[in-house]
Amino acid sequence: MPTPGEGVVGYVFLLPAFLLFGLFLAFPIVYTFYLSFFRFEGVGDETLLWIDTGFFSYRLTSIADLSFVGLQNYTRMFTDTLFHQAMFNTTFILVVQVPLMVALALLFAVALDASFVKLRGVFRTVLALPVSANLVAYSTVFLLMMQDAGLINYVLTSLGLPAIPWLTSSFWSRMTIVGAVTWRWTGYNMIILLAGLQNIPQQLYEAAEIDGANRIEKFRYVTVPQLRPVLLFVFVTSTIGTFKLFSEPVIINGGGAPLDSTITIVQYIYQTAFIDFRLGYASALTYVLIGIVSVFSAIQLNVGGESDA
Repeated sequence: MPTPGEGVVGYVFLLPAFLLFGLFLAFPIVYTFYLSFFRFEGVGDETLLWIDTGFFSYRLTSIADLSFVGLQNYTRMFTDTLFHQAMFNTTFILVVQVPLMVALALLFAVALDASFVKLRGVFRTVLALPVSANLVAYSTVFLLMMQDAGLINYVLTSLGLPAIPWLTSSFWSRMTIVGAVTWRWTGYNMIILLAGLQNIPQQLYEAAEIDGANRIEKFRYVTVPQLRPVLLFVFVTSTIGTFKLFSEPVIINGGGAPLDSTITIVQYIYQTAFIDFRLGYASALTYVLIGIVSVFSAIQLNVGGESDA
């Protein structure tokens, strides 16, 4: 039988976890939402608590001086052209990069799951290595390769093709980001899809062969339906990751060049909060981003989660 106070003891042991969760996760989430209805006026100086014991004194001040502005931070987005540009850039990268990356990851996973492929372990390791690359290092390598006199243009001109303005054209600058992110994360998603492929019962393929299905038909009617939950997971996590894109545009394109054509929404939030110190507006932008990501994820879950039955 449980002894008196046994449940209380359990909560006492859980108390440090609850305190850490509240301090570093719950409080920032709630306070950010609260801050989105205010204009930041500076660091707070109002005394909230004063303790003086004679041996020591302690003064607790408010976090910030704030002015209530209601929904002004949210309505401001309708006329903020830089916010519109950041959303366009992020959406462009998302629409191009995520389907391309998932398609390549699926192609590699299917190829490396085939029994007739030799040295499968070596190829899997090579394709998965980019995800372990240092973010700053690999972004710098892409910056050097994509310059006007970089390796990629040298190869193109050596083949008699025109050089491409990878870093000076709005379109090609975005495509450079697409290429960099795809290179890094394709192998990671390939591993996830490969694990899903290895869990598909071989009896399904044998039954399809008995029915006269060829390789393409087995892929269409067996592989893809069985991989649907894994593909859904990959699409959702890749979408969230693309909306969080920050470091690659900053390193490769210097923070949005040319003409803010590569500035992403997270980069714009960072610039608004920590460079312009418009913390209230940055908080509103953060919650709008959360809403947009939630909508995209819900659409993918509804579409991808539908059953053919």
